[in-house]
This record gives sequence, structure tokens and C-alpha cells, in this order.
Amino acid sequence: MNNQRIAVLTDSGTDVPAEFCAAHDVRVIPLHINFSDGSSFRSGVDISSEELLCRIQTEIPKTSLPSPNQIRQAFEAARDDGYEKAVMVTLSSGLSATYQTAQLVTNQMKDFPALVADTRSIGIAAGLIVMQTAKLVEDGTPFECLGQAIEELAQRTRVFFSVKNLEYLHKGGRISEPIYRLGKILNIKPVLTCDPADGHYIMAKKARGWERALDTEVKLVAEHAKSYENVRLAICCSAADDLFDELEGKLRQEVGTISQIEGIVRSGISADLLVHTGPDLVGLGIMGI
Repeated sequence: MNNQRIAVLTDSGTDVPAEFCAAHDVRVIPLHINFSDGSSFRSGVDISSEELLCRIQTEIPKTSLPSPNQIRQAFEAARDDGYEKAVMVTLSSGLSATYQTAQLVTNQMKDFPALVADTRSIGIAAGLIVMQTAKLVEDGTPFECLGQAIEELAQRTRVFFSVKNLEYLHKGGRISEPIYRLGKILNIKPVLTCDPADGHYIMAKKARGWERALDTEVKLVAEHAKSYENVRLAICCSAADDLFDELEGKLRQEVGTISQIEGIVRSGISADLLVHTGPDLVGLGIMGI
């Protein structure tokens, strides 16, 4: 527990590495994955990413946000464990109603001060914001200043990602019909990002073929790094393979000559995010610091 007794909570859509959560007591509220047979699983608790990838070969399930009661229980558990206040940092409100639901819950908790912050991002890029929030709390940032501090972090953070198969994003309503058809017919791999204004998916660049898409991600990160003397980076892959080493090497080569890199975080991808992207997803995150 930090000296300020401020709990840090998030949802499973931010992909904060489990090791960091354990070391800093970041409490993760799982999103739900629902199949047509009525079965429902808590992402990362009842179903792993590997299990999800096996099951979506036969059915693409739906996802749902944590219930208000589930969010309330997480806050109450933090209070019962001795925390006096809390901050919850969520994946983009443009992609999930988790942020809005958490706000409703905290507004009703009169005996436990809590704030909810919107990253307007997703996956490990949102995770970078959660991790930095935990460090701000541990470094003594007053509770009253956290909201503005997290907003500034969100403004300095971007995510860029690509998938080999656009079918999952299309069926989940995450990309438009024109983008889907363009990719399918011309082998165009859009590099997607979250709109800094509202957190919805938008296309950052188009690349022909998978390798060019990955190179485009690196170049977009390098372009964003030009605004900062120091940056923190992140790599996420749906499978633990050589891409981590390959991408880190490219990032250090492209970004290291522009900004000082203060760490590169590696992360898998939560089961709830894989529902909408399918296998073979690679994403990069950057935070200016």
C-alpha cells in the first residue's frame, strides 16, 4: 500500500503486465466474454488469451463491460483493505462504456472518494498511463491533482496497431465496411490508432502487406517521438515470438536517435481485446514524458 492510501484500479482492456500489477497492487477489473451458448467468462480470470484464440476458430463471442456491482465491489474491496481513496483508469470511453459505468458507481459512493480517468486509448498504450498513474501516486502526487495529471498523460500517449485479418474488427463493428473491403481486395493493412479527441478507432496510415504495416507502426511512433525529449515505449503481440525482439531493435534504431527511451514495456493482449482483433495483432505504444 502506498503512503497516500490511494488505490489504483483499471480494467482488463489496458493490458497492464501482471508483474507490474502485483508489485504495485494495481487492481484489474475484468471485462466479460460471452458465447452464444450462454456461457460467460471473465477475461484473464476464467479464460486466458490462448483459450480464447482456440475458441474463436468456431465462434466469435461478444464482450461486455463489468457490471456496476462488480465495479462497486472492487472499490469496496480496496476500501476494506485499508485504502482511503481510489483512482480508476479505464480503456477508451470511445470503445467501451466501462468509463461511464465506473463514473456512475463512484458518484454513488459518498463514503469513499474516487475518481475515474479516461485514457482514450487501449491495450498496452492505455497500460502505460495506468503504470505512470501508479508511480504518480507512489511519488506523492495529491489526490486532487491526479485527474489533471492523468489527462496530460493521455494527451501524450498514442497507440498504433495492425492485424493480419480484418474480419474480426469488421464483424465487431470496429472498422467500417470501406476499410474492410479495401484491405481484403488490395491486401491493404491499415495501421489503426485511437482518435486523441474521443478515443474511437481511426486509420493512421495504410500499408500494403504485413511487413510494411509493422514498419509503418515504427515510423509513426518515431514521428510522435519528435515532440518529446524522453519517451516510454511499449510493444504488444498476440503471441510471444521473435517479433518482440525484432520490433524493439527497430524502435531503438528509429526512435533512439530522436528521443531518450526510458524503458520499453512488453505485453501480451487480453482475451477481451482479442475478441475484436483475432490472432496476429501487433501494436506499439508511446508516451512522451
